[in-house]
Parts: sequence; C-alpha cells; structure tokens
Amino acid sequence: MNLAYRDIKHNLLRFVLTNFGLSLLLGIVIMMTGVYGGLIDDALRQARAANADIWVVEAGTKGPFAEASRIAGDTRELVSRVYGIERAGSVTYQSVQAEVNGAPLRLFLIGFEPGRPGGPRKIDAGREILRSHYEMIVDRRAGLKIGQEVPLGTRGHKFTVVGLMQNEVTSAGDPVAYITLRDAQALQFESAPPSARRELARGGGVQTNDQVNAIIAKVSPYVPANEVATALSRWKHLAALTQAQQETMLSKVVIERARKQQLLIMVLLVIVSAVIIALIVYTLTMDKVRSIATLKFVGAPDRTIIGLIVQQALSMGIFGYFAGLALVIVFRPFFPRRLIFDPESIVAVFVITVVMCLAASTLGIRLALKVDPAEALASSG
Repeated sequence: MNLAYRDIKHNLLRFVLTNFGLSLLLGIVIMMTGVYGGLIDDALRQARAANADIWVVEAGTKGPFAEASRIAGDTRELVSRVYGIERAGSVTYQSVQAEVNGAPLRLFLIGFEPGRPGGPRKIDAGREILRSHYEMIVDRRAGLKIGQEVPLGTRGHKFTVVGLMQNEVTSAGDPVAYITLRDAQALQFESAPPSARRELARGGGVQTNDQVNAIIAKVSPYVPANEVATALSRWKHLAALTQAQQETMLSKVVIERARKQQLLIMVLLVIVSAVIIALIVYTLTMDKVRSIATLKFVGAPDRTIIGLIVQQALSMGIFGYFAGLALVIVFRPFFPRRLIFDPESIVAVFVITVVMCLAASTLGIRLALKVDPAEALASSG
C-alpha cells in the first residue's frame, strides 16, 4: 500500500492547487536561468558575430564595447599591411533612438564595409545591402518589415529595411541593425547643420567624420593571433585585443554587475522555494497527526512514516518543476528578453529541486517522529 498516493488521492484538489502555486515559483527559477543564459549569450553575440581574430582599438581603451574608441578611418589600410593579417574591416557601434509610426524604437547600429569582416552573420529574410547609402538590415525584434523606412540622424535620412535577422540583440535587449560604414560615420561623427555652422564661425574648421570605432582583422591560420596583436600594440596610437580577450572583457567586466544581480536573484528564489516547500510539508504533516499516531499505534515502523512524507515532498517538487518548465516553454516567445536554456542548467535546476524537497521534508519528519501513538486513542475518544 502506498500511503503517500492514497493521501494525495484523498486530498487531490488541495494537492493540485498547492502544486500549481509551487510550479509558478519554480517556473520563475527556471526562467531566471534562461535570463542568465540569455544575458551571457547576448553580451558575446556581437563580438562573435564579427567573426574576428583581433580587435584593433584606440590606445589606452578596451573598446569598442567596454568604452569609447575612435581611430582614424585610414587605419584599416595600415592594419592590412601587418604580417599575418589576411583581411580587415572598419566598424562603428552606436545606440540610436528613432520613431516609427509614432512609436519609439531603440536600435544598436553597426556600420560595416560590405565585402569585409564585420557584417551581419546571417540574414533570415530579404537580401544583403547593395546600395552605398540608406539601406538597413535589422533584427526581427525591432518589429520592422522589409521595405519599411526608418528615419535616423539629425538630418532625418530614411533607411529602407532590406533584410531581417533573427536573435541579434545586445545585452540590454536592443535589436541590432546594420548599415554601411559611410552612413554610420555620418550618423555618429557628423555634426548637425546648426552646430557645424557655429563651429565654422568660431574658426574651428570643418570636422571630418572619417573615424571608426574599431578595426576587425582576420589572421592567417599559420600565424598565432597573439603575436599579431603584440605587433599591432607596438604602435603607440593603437591597442589590440584577441577575440578571447574581447569575450573575457565582455563577460567578466562589461556585464559583471548584471551577471551578479541575476545570480543573487536566482539564489534568493531557490531559498524562498525551499522555505515554501518546507512550510507546505510541515502543514500537510500537521494535518495528518492523527493518521500518523494511528499508524504508530498499529505498529507501523518509522521508515513507513518517513517514506510517506518524503514521497509527498518529492511528488510536489517534481510535479511543480515539470509544470513550471512547461509554463516557461509556452510563454517563452512572449518574454521581452531572450531566454537561453542549456541541458546543464535544466538538469541543475531539477537536481536543486530534488535536494530542496529532501531538505524541506526533514521539518515534517521531525514532527512526525515526535507524534505520540497515544494521540490516536485521545483523538478517537
């Protein structure tokens, strides 16, 4: 006879309602693991999308993602002549705010040279950029359609969407858009007409927008990237980071505070879940004090009573886990941030849930073992 099954069957409605609430809590724990995975993946996504071996930035900076970096536009030609460099491309990175159909739209804009490193990794729909001006490839999360126009910059130039990407967002959740380097330089470095006229009136001269944020370089497979980066760093006005150094900078420095916040929230949710499971098990055990006393009176061993409580705790945890996982999967497409799950994190949450249930059941077990068999006679009297 399975006492836990009989008790659950006898109080089925209470068991289902209790597990529904528990599944919501465990679903939030599972969701937070997805948010954490998405945060890491989004932070590294743009660095990996460039498919670079070396990042050449302004001397004294760790740009272009960690801090501002500006170098002359002709630096690409200099970098291309360095021994070991196969291909190089200039890129710019900037966040822009636009308004489309009366609604605000925030984009992370990447300027690149078509045909050189730094362009979009994969186009999900539409085509590549073919014109030198006013064409854009954007992620689907921006809510834009092919052929739609987006006004950008102080001059209000309209960029036509010619291609769509999938899952290309920043660590802040902003959709990524690609335009030509010339257009990006005009948006980032060109002053608005009133400002330009004022600067000329002050005798400041005409400002050039032939600047970039970084040079992306592909290194020959026969030459170590570290050696090329060391050679480039000898130039006093430049600094060079390998792809591994760039990823470390992003994951360990740029998003370090956000990563710790996510971990802290996950730990707090696990603790809250354990406390709630312990209280539920304790309450269910208190409701069964008479039944436990009767079992002891008829000679049932302690392991039978312990098994009853442990089985109920595990059934609640496992049921709540899979119900919470199902809820997360169903509502995942509607979540404002990308949720990235890997098998290791899913298994880890399941193991944590089982351990929580076993630890929480000890509170009910202690109560059950203290029950006096004489209470069965007192209750029935």
